Amino acid sequence: MPLPTLESPKYILTVPSTLQSIEYRPFLVKEEKILLLAQESNNSAEMISAIKEIIQVCTFNTIKTEQLTSFDLEYIFLKLRAKSVGEISNIKCKCEDCETYNEVSINIDEIQLVWPKEKLSNKIMLTDKIGVILQFIKINDVPAVASDSDVNMDVITNMIIASIETIFDDTGVYRTDETSHEELLTFVNSLNRTQLSKIEQYIAQSPKLQHPVAFKCSGCKKDNNITLSGIQSFFE
Repeated sequence: MPLPTLESPKYILTVPSTLQSIEYRPFLVKEEKILLLAQESNNSAEMISAIKEIIQVCTFNTIKTEQLTSFDLEYIFLKLRAKSVGEISNIKCKCEDCETYNEVSINIDEIQLVWPKEKLSNKIMLTDKIGVILQFIKINDVPAVASDSDVNMDVITNMIIASIETIFDDTGVYRTDETSHEELLTFVNSLNRTQLSKIEQYIAQSPKLQHPVAFKCSGCKKDNNITLSGIQSFFE
């Protein structure tokens, strides 16, 4: 007689960048092992790959993970983690005064994606005739951006290239996914500081996971009020 099959509960979430409603289930022991192995590697590319694999399986292959933005990936994984491991996460927060680490409990379901108050247009005119249409950076471009973290200008260049969807002028529209990296590198390197700043402002307005935390330091007794930002902050 075969063993009984365990059924996982199903939930609904909305992908932030597309507003697509998708069904998902909690990740199982076999998927948690994938995550633990990636965490032990201390390799950001392996960690991203593991999270993408888990999201793909737990959403029943209904979304293309390579098309997700970095904040989509973080948000979806946060929801998966809450339903799989539990809503409460105990993290260590450093006191602003004495730098003592304090254990603080946070409810993961209360963490929100914070969007900028003033949304910038993704259409940027660089000259009177030449402009770009920008996009939020896709998660598939993050390892390329992070791999050059020891060379700051290379990181900036990779981020600029990854954020450009199309380039246009008065004669045509040029898709970056149909353009060689060498051509894009030449284009970005030809930008002046004012033109570069316009694109950087758009990148900086990407939504971020944020959550306010208040605690009294166990060392100096100071009342701390801080804001955690980014997915790593919630699992220290």
